[in-house]
Amino acid sequence: MGKSFGTLTVLILLALPAIVLIAGQLRLFAGRKPDDLGVHDGLLKAPMKDWRNVVSSQAAYHPHEPHHLIEPLEYTGDGSGAMGRVAGIVRTLPGASIITSTPTYLHAEFRSTLLGFVDDTEFMLDPNERVIHMRSGSRLNRKDFGANRTRLETIRSRFERRAESRREPLTA
Repeated sequence: MGKSFGTLTVLILLALPAIVLIAGQLRLFAGRKPDDLGVHDGLLKAPMKDWRNVVSSQAAYHPHEPHHLIEPLEYTGDGSGAMGRVAGIVRTLPGASIITSTPTYLHAEFRSTLLGFVDDTEFMLDPNERVIHMRSGSRLNRKDFGANRTRLETIRSRFERRAESRREPLTA
């Protein structure tokens, strides 16, 4: 009995990761798209207070924790051009699919490669403040191990580099 139990244990330990990977490829870990995405009363979806899987530049308008806060993108010039830059950057990122794109709002889904987890990422143009508000949150799990913050900071870095490369050189 001891030998067959050991064999069974080894088979289970080998099969379990394969089952999890197959489940991910079948999109069983994608989660349901939240019904309340988008802009409501000038705000993006609020972060869930006790969850560490979302960051938002508008977190201060809702009950939040410090880990939810992220700065919005600042832009100069034309707001629609800035939103176009954001869309262009998002298209280049791994696992990205743009779901909704208007001159003032963008919603993209980011799907992880192995397990197919989906994060919803949103951008909202605020022409009065000359910023683009950002929100990125995981559909499943209470923690994202910093994935959403890292994604938005990557987008910020590329956005700022593109803005810098578009500036006119100063003449003396």
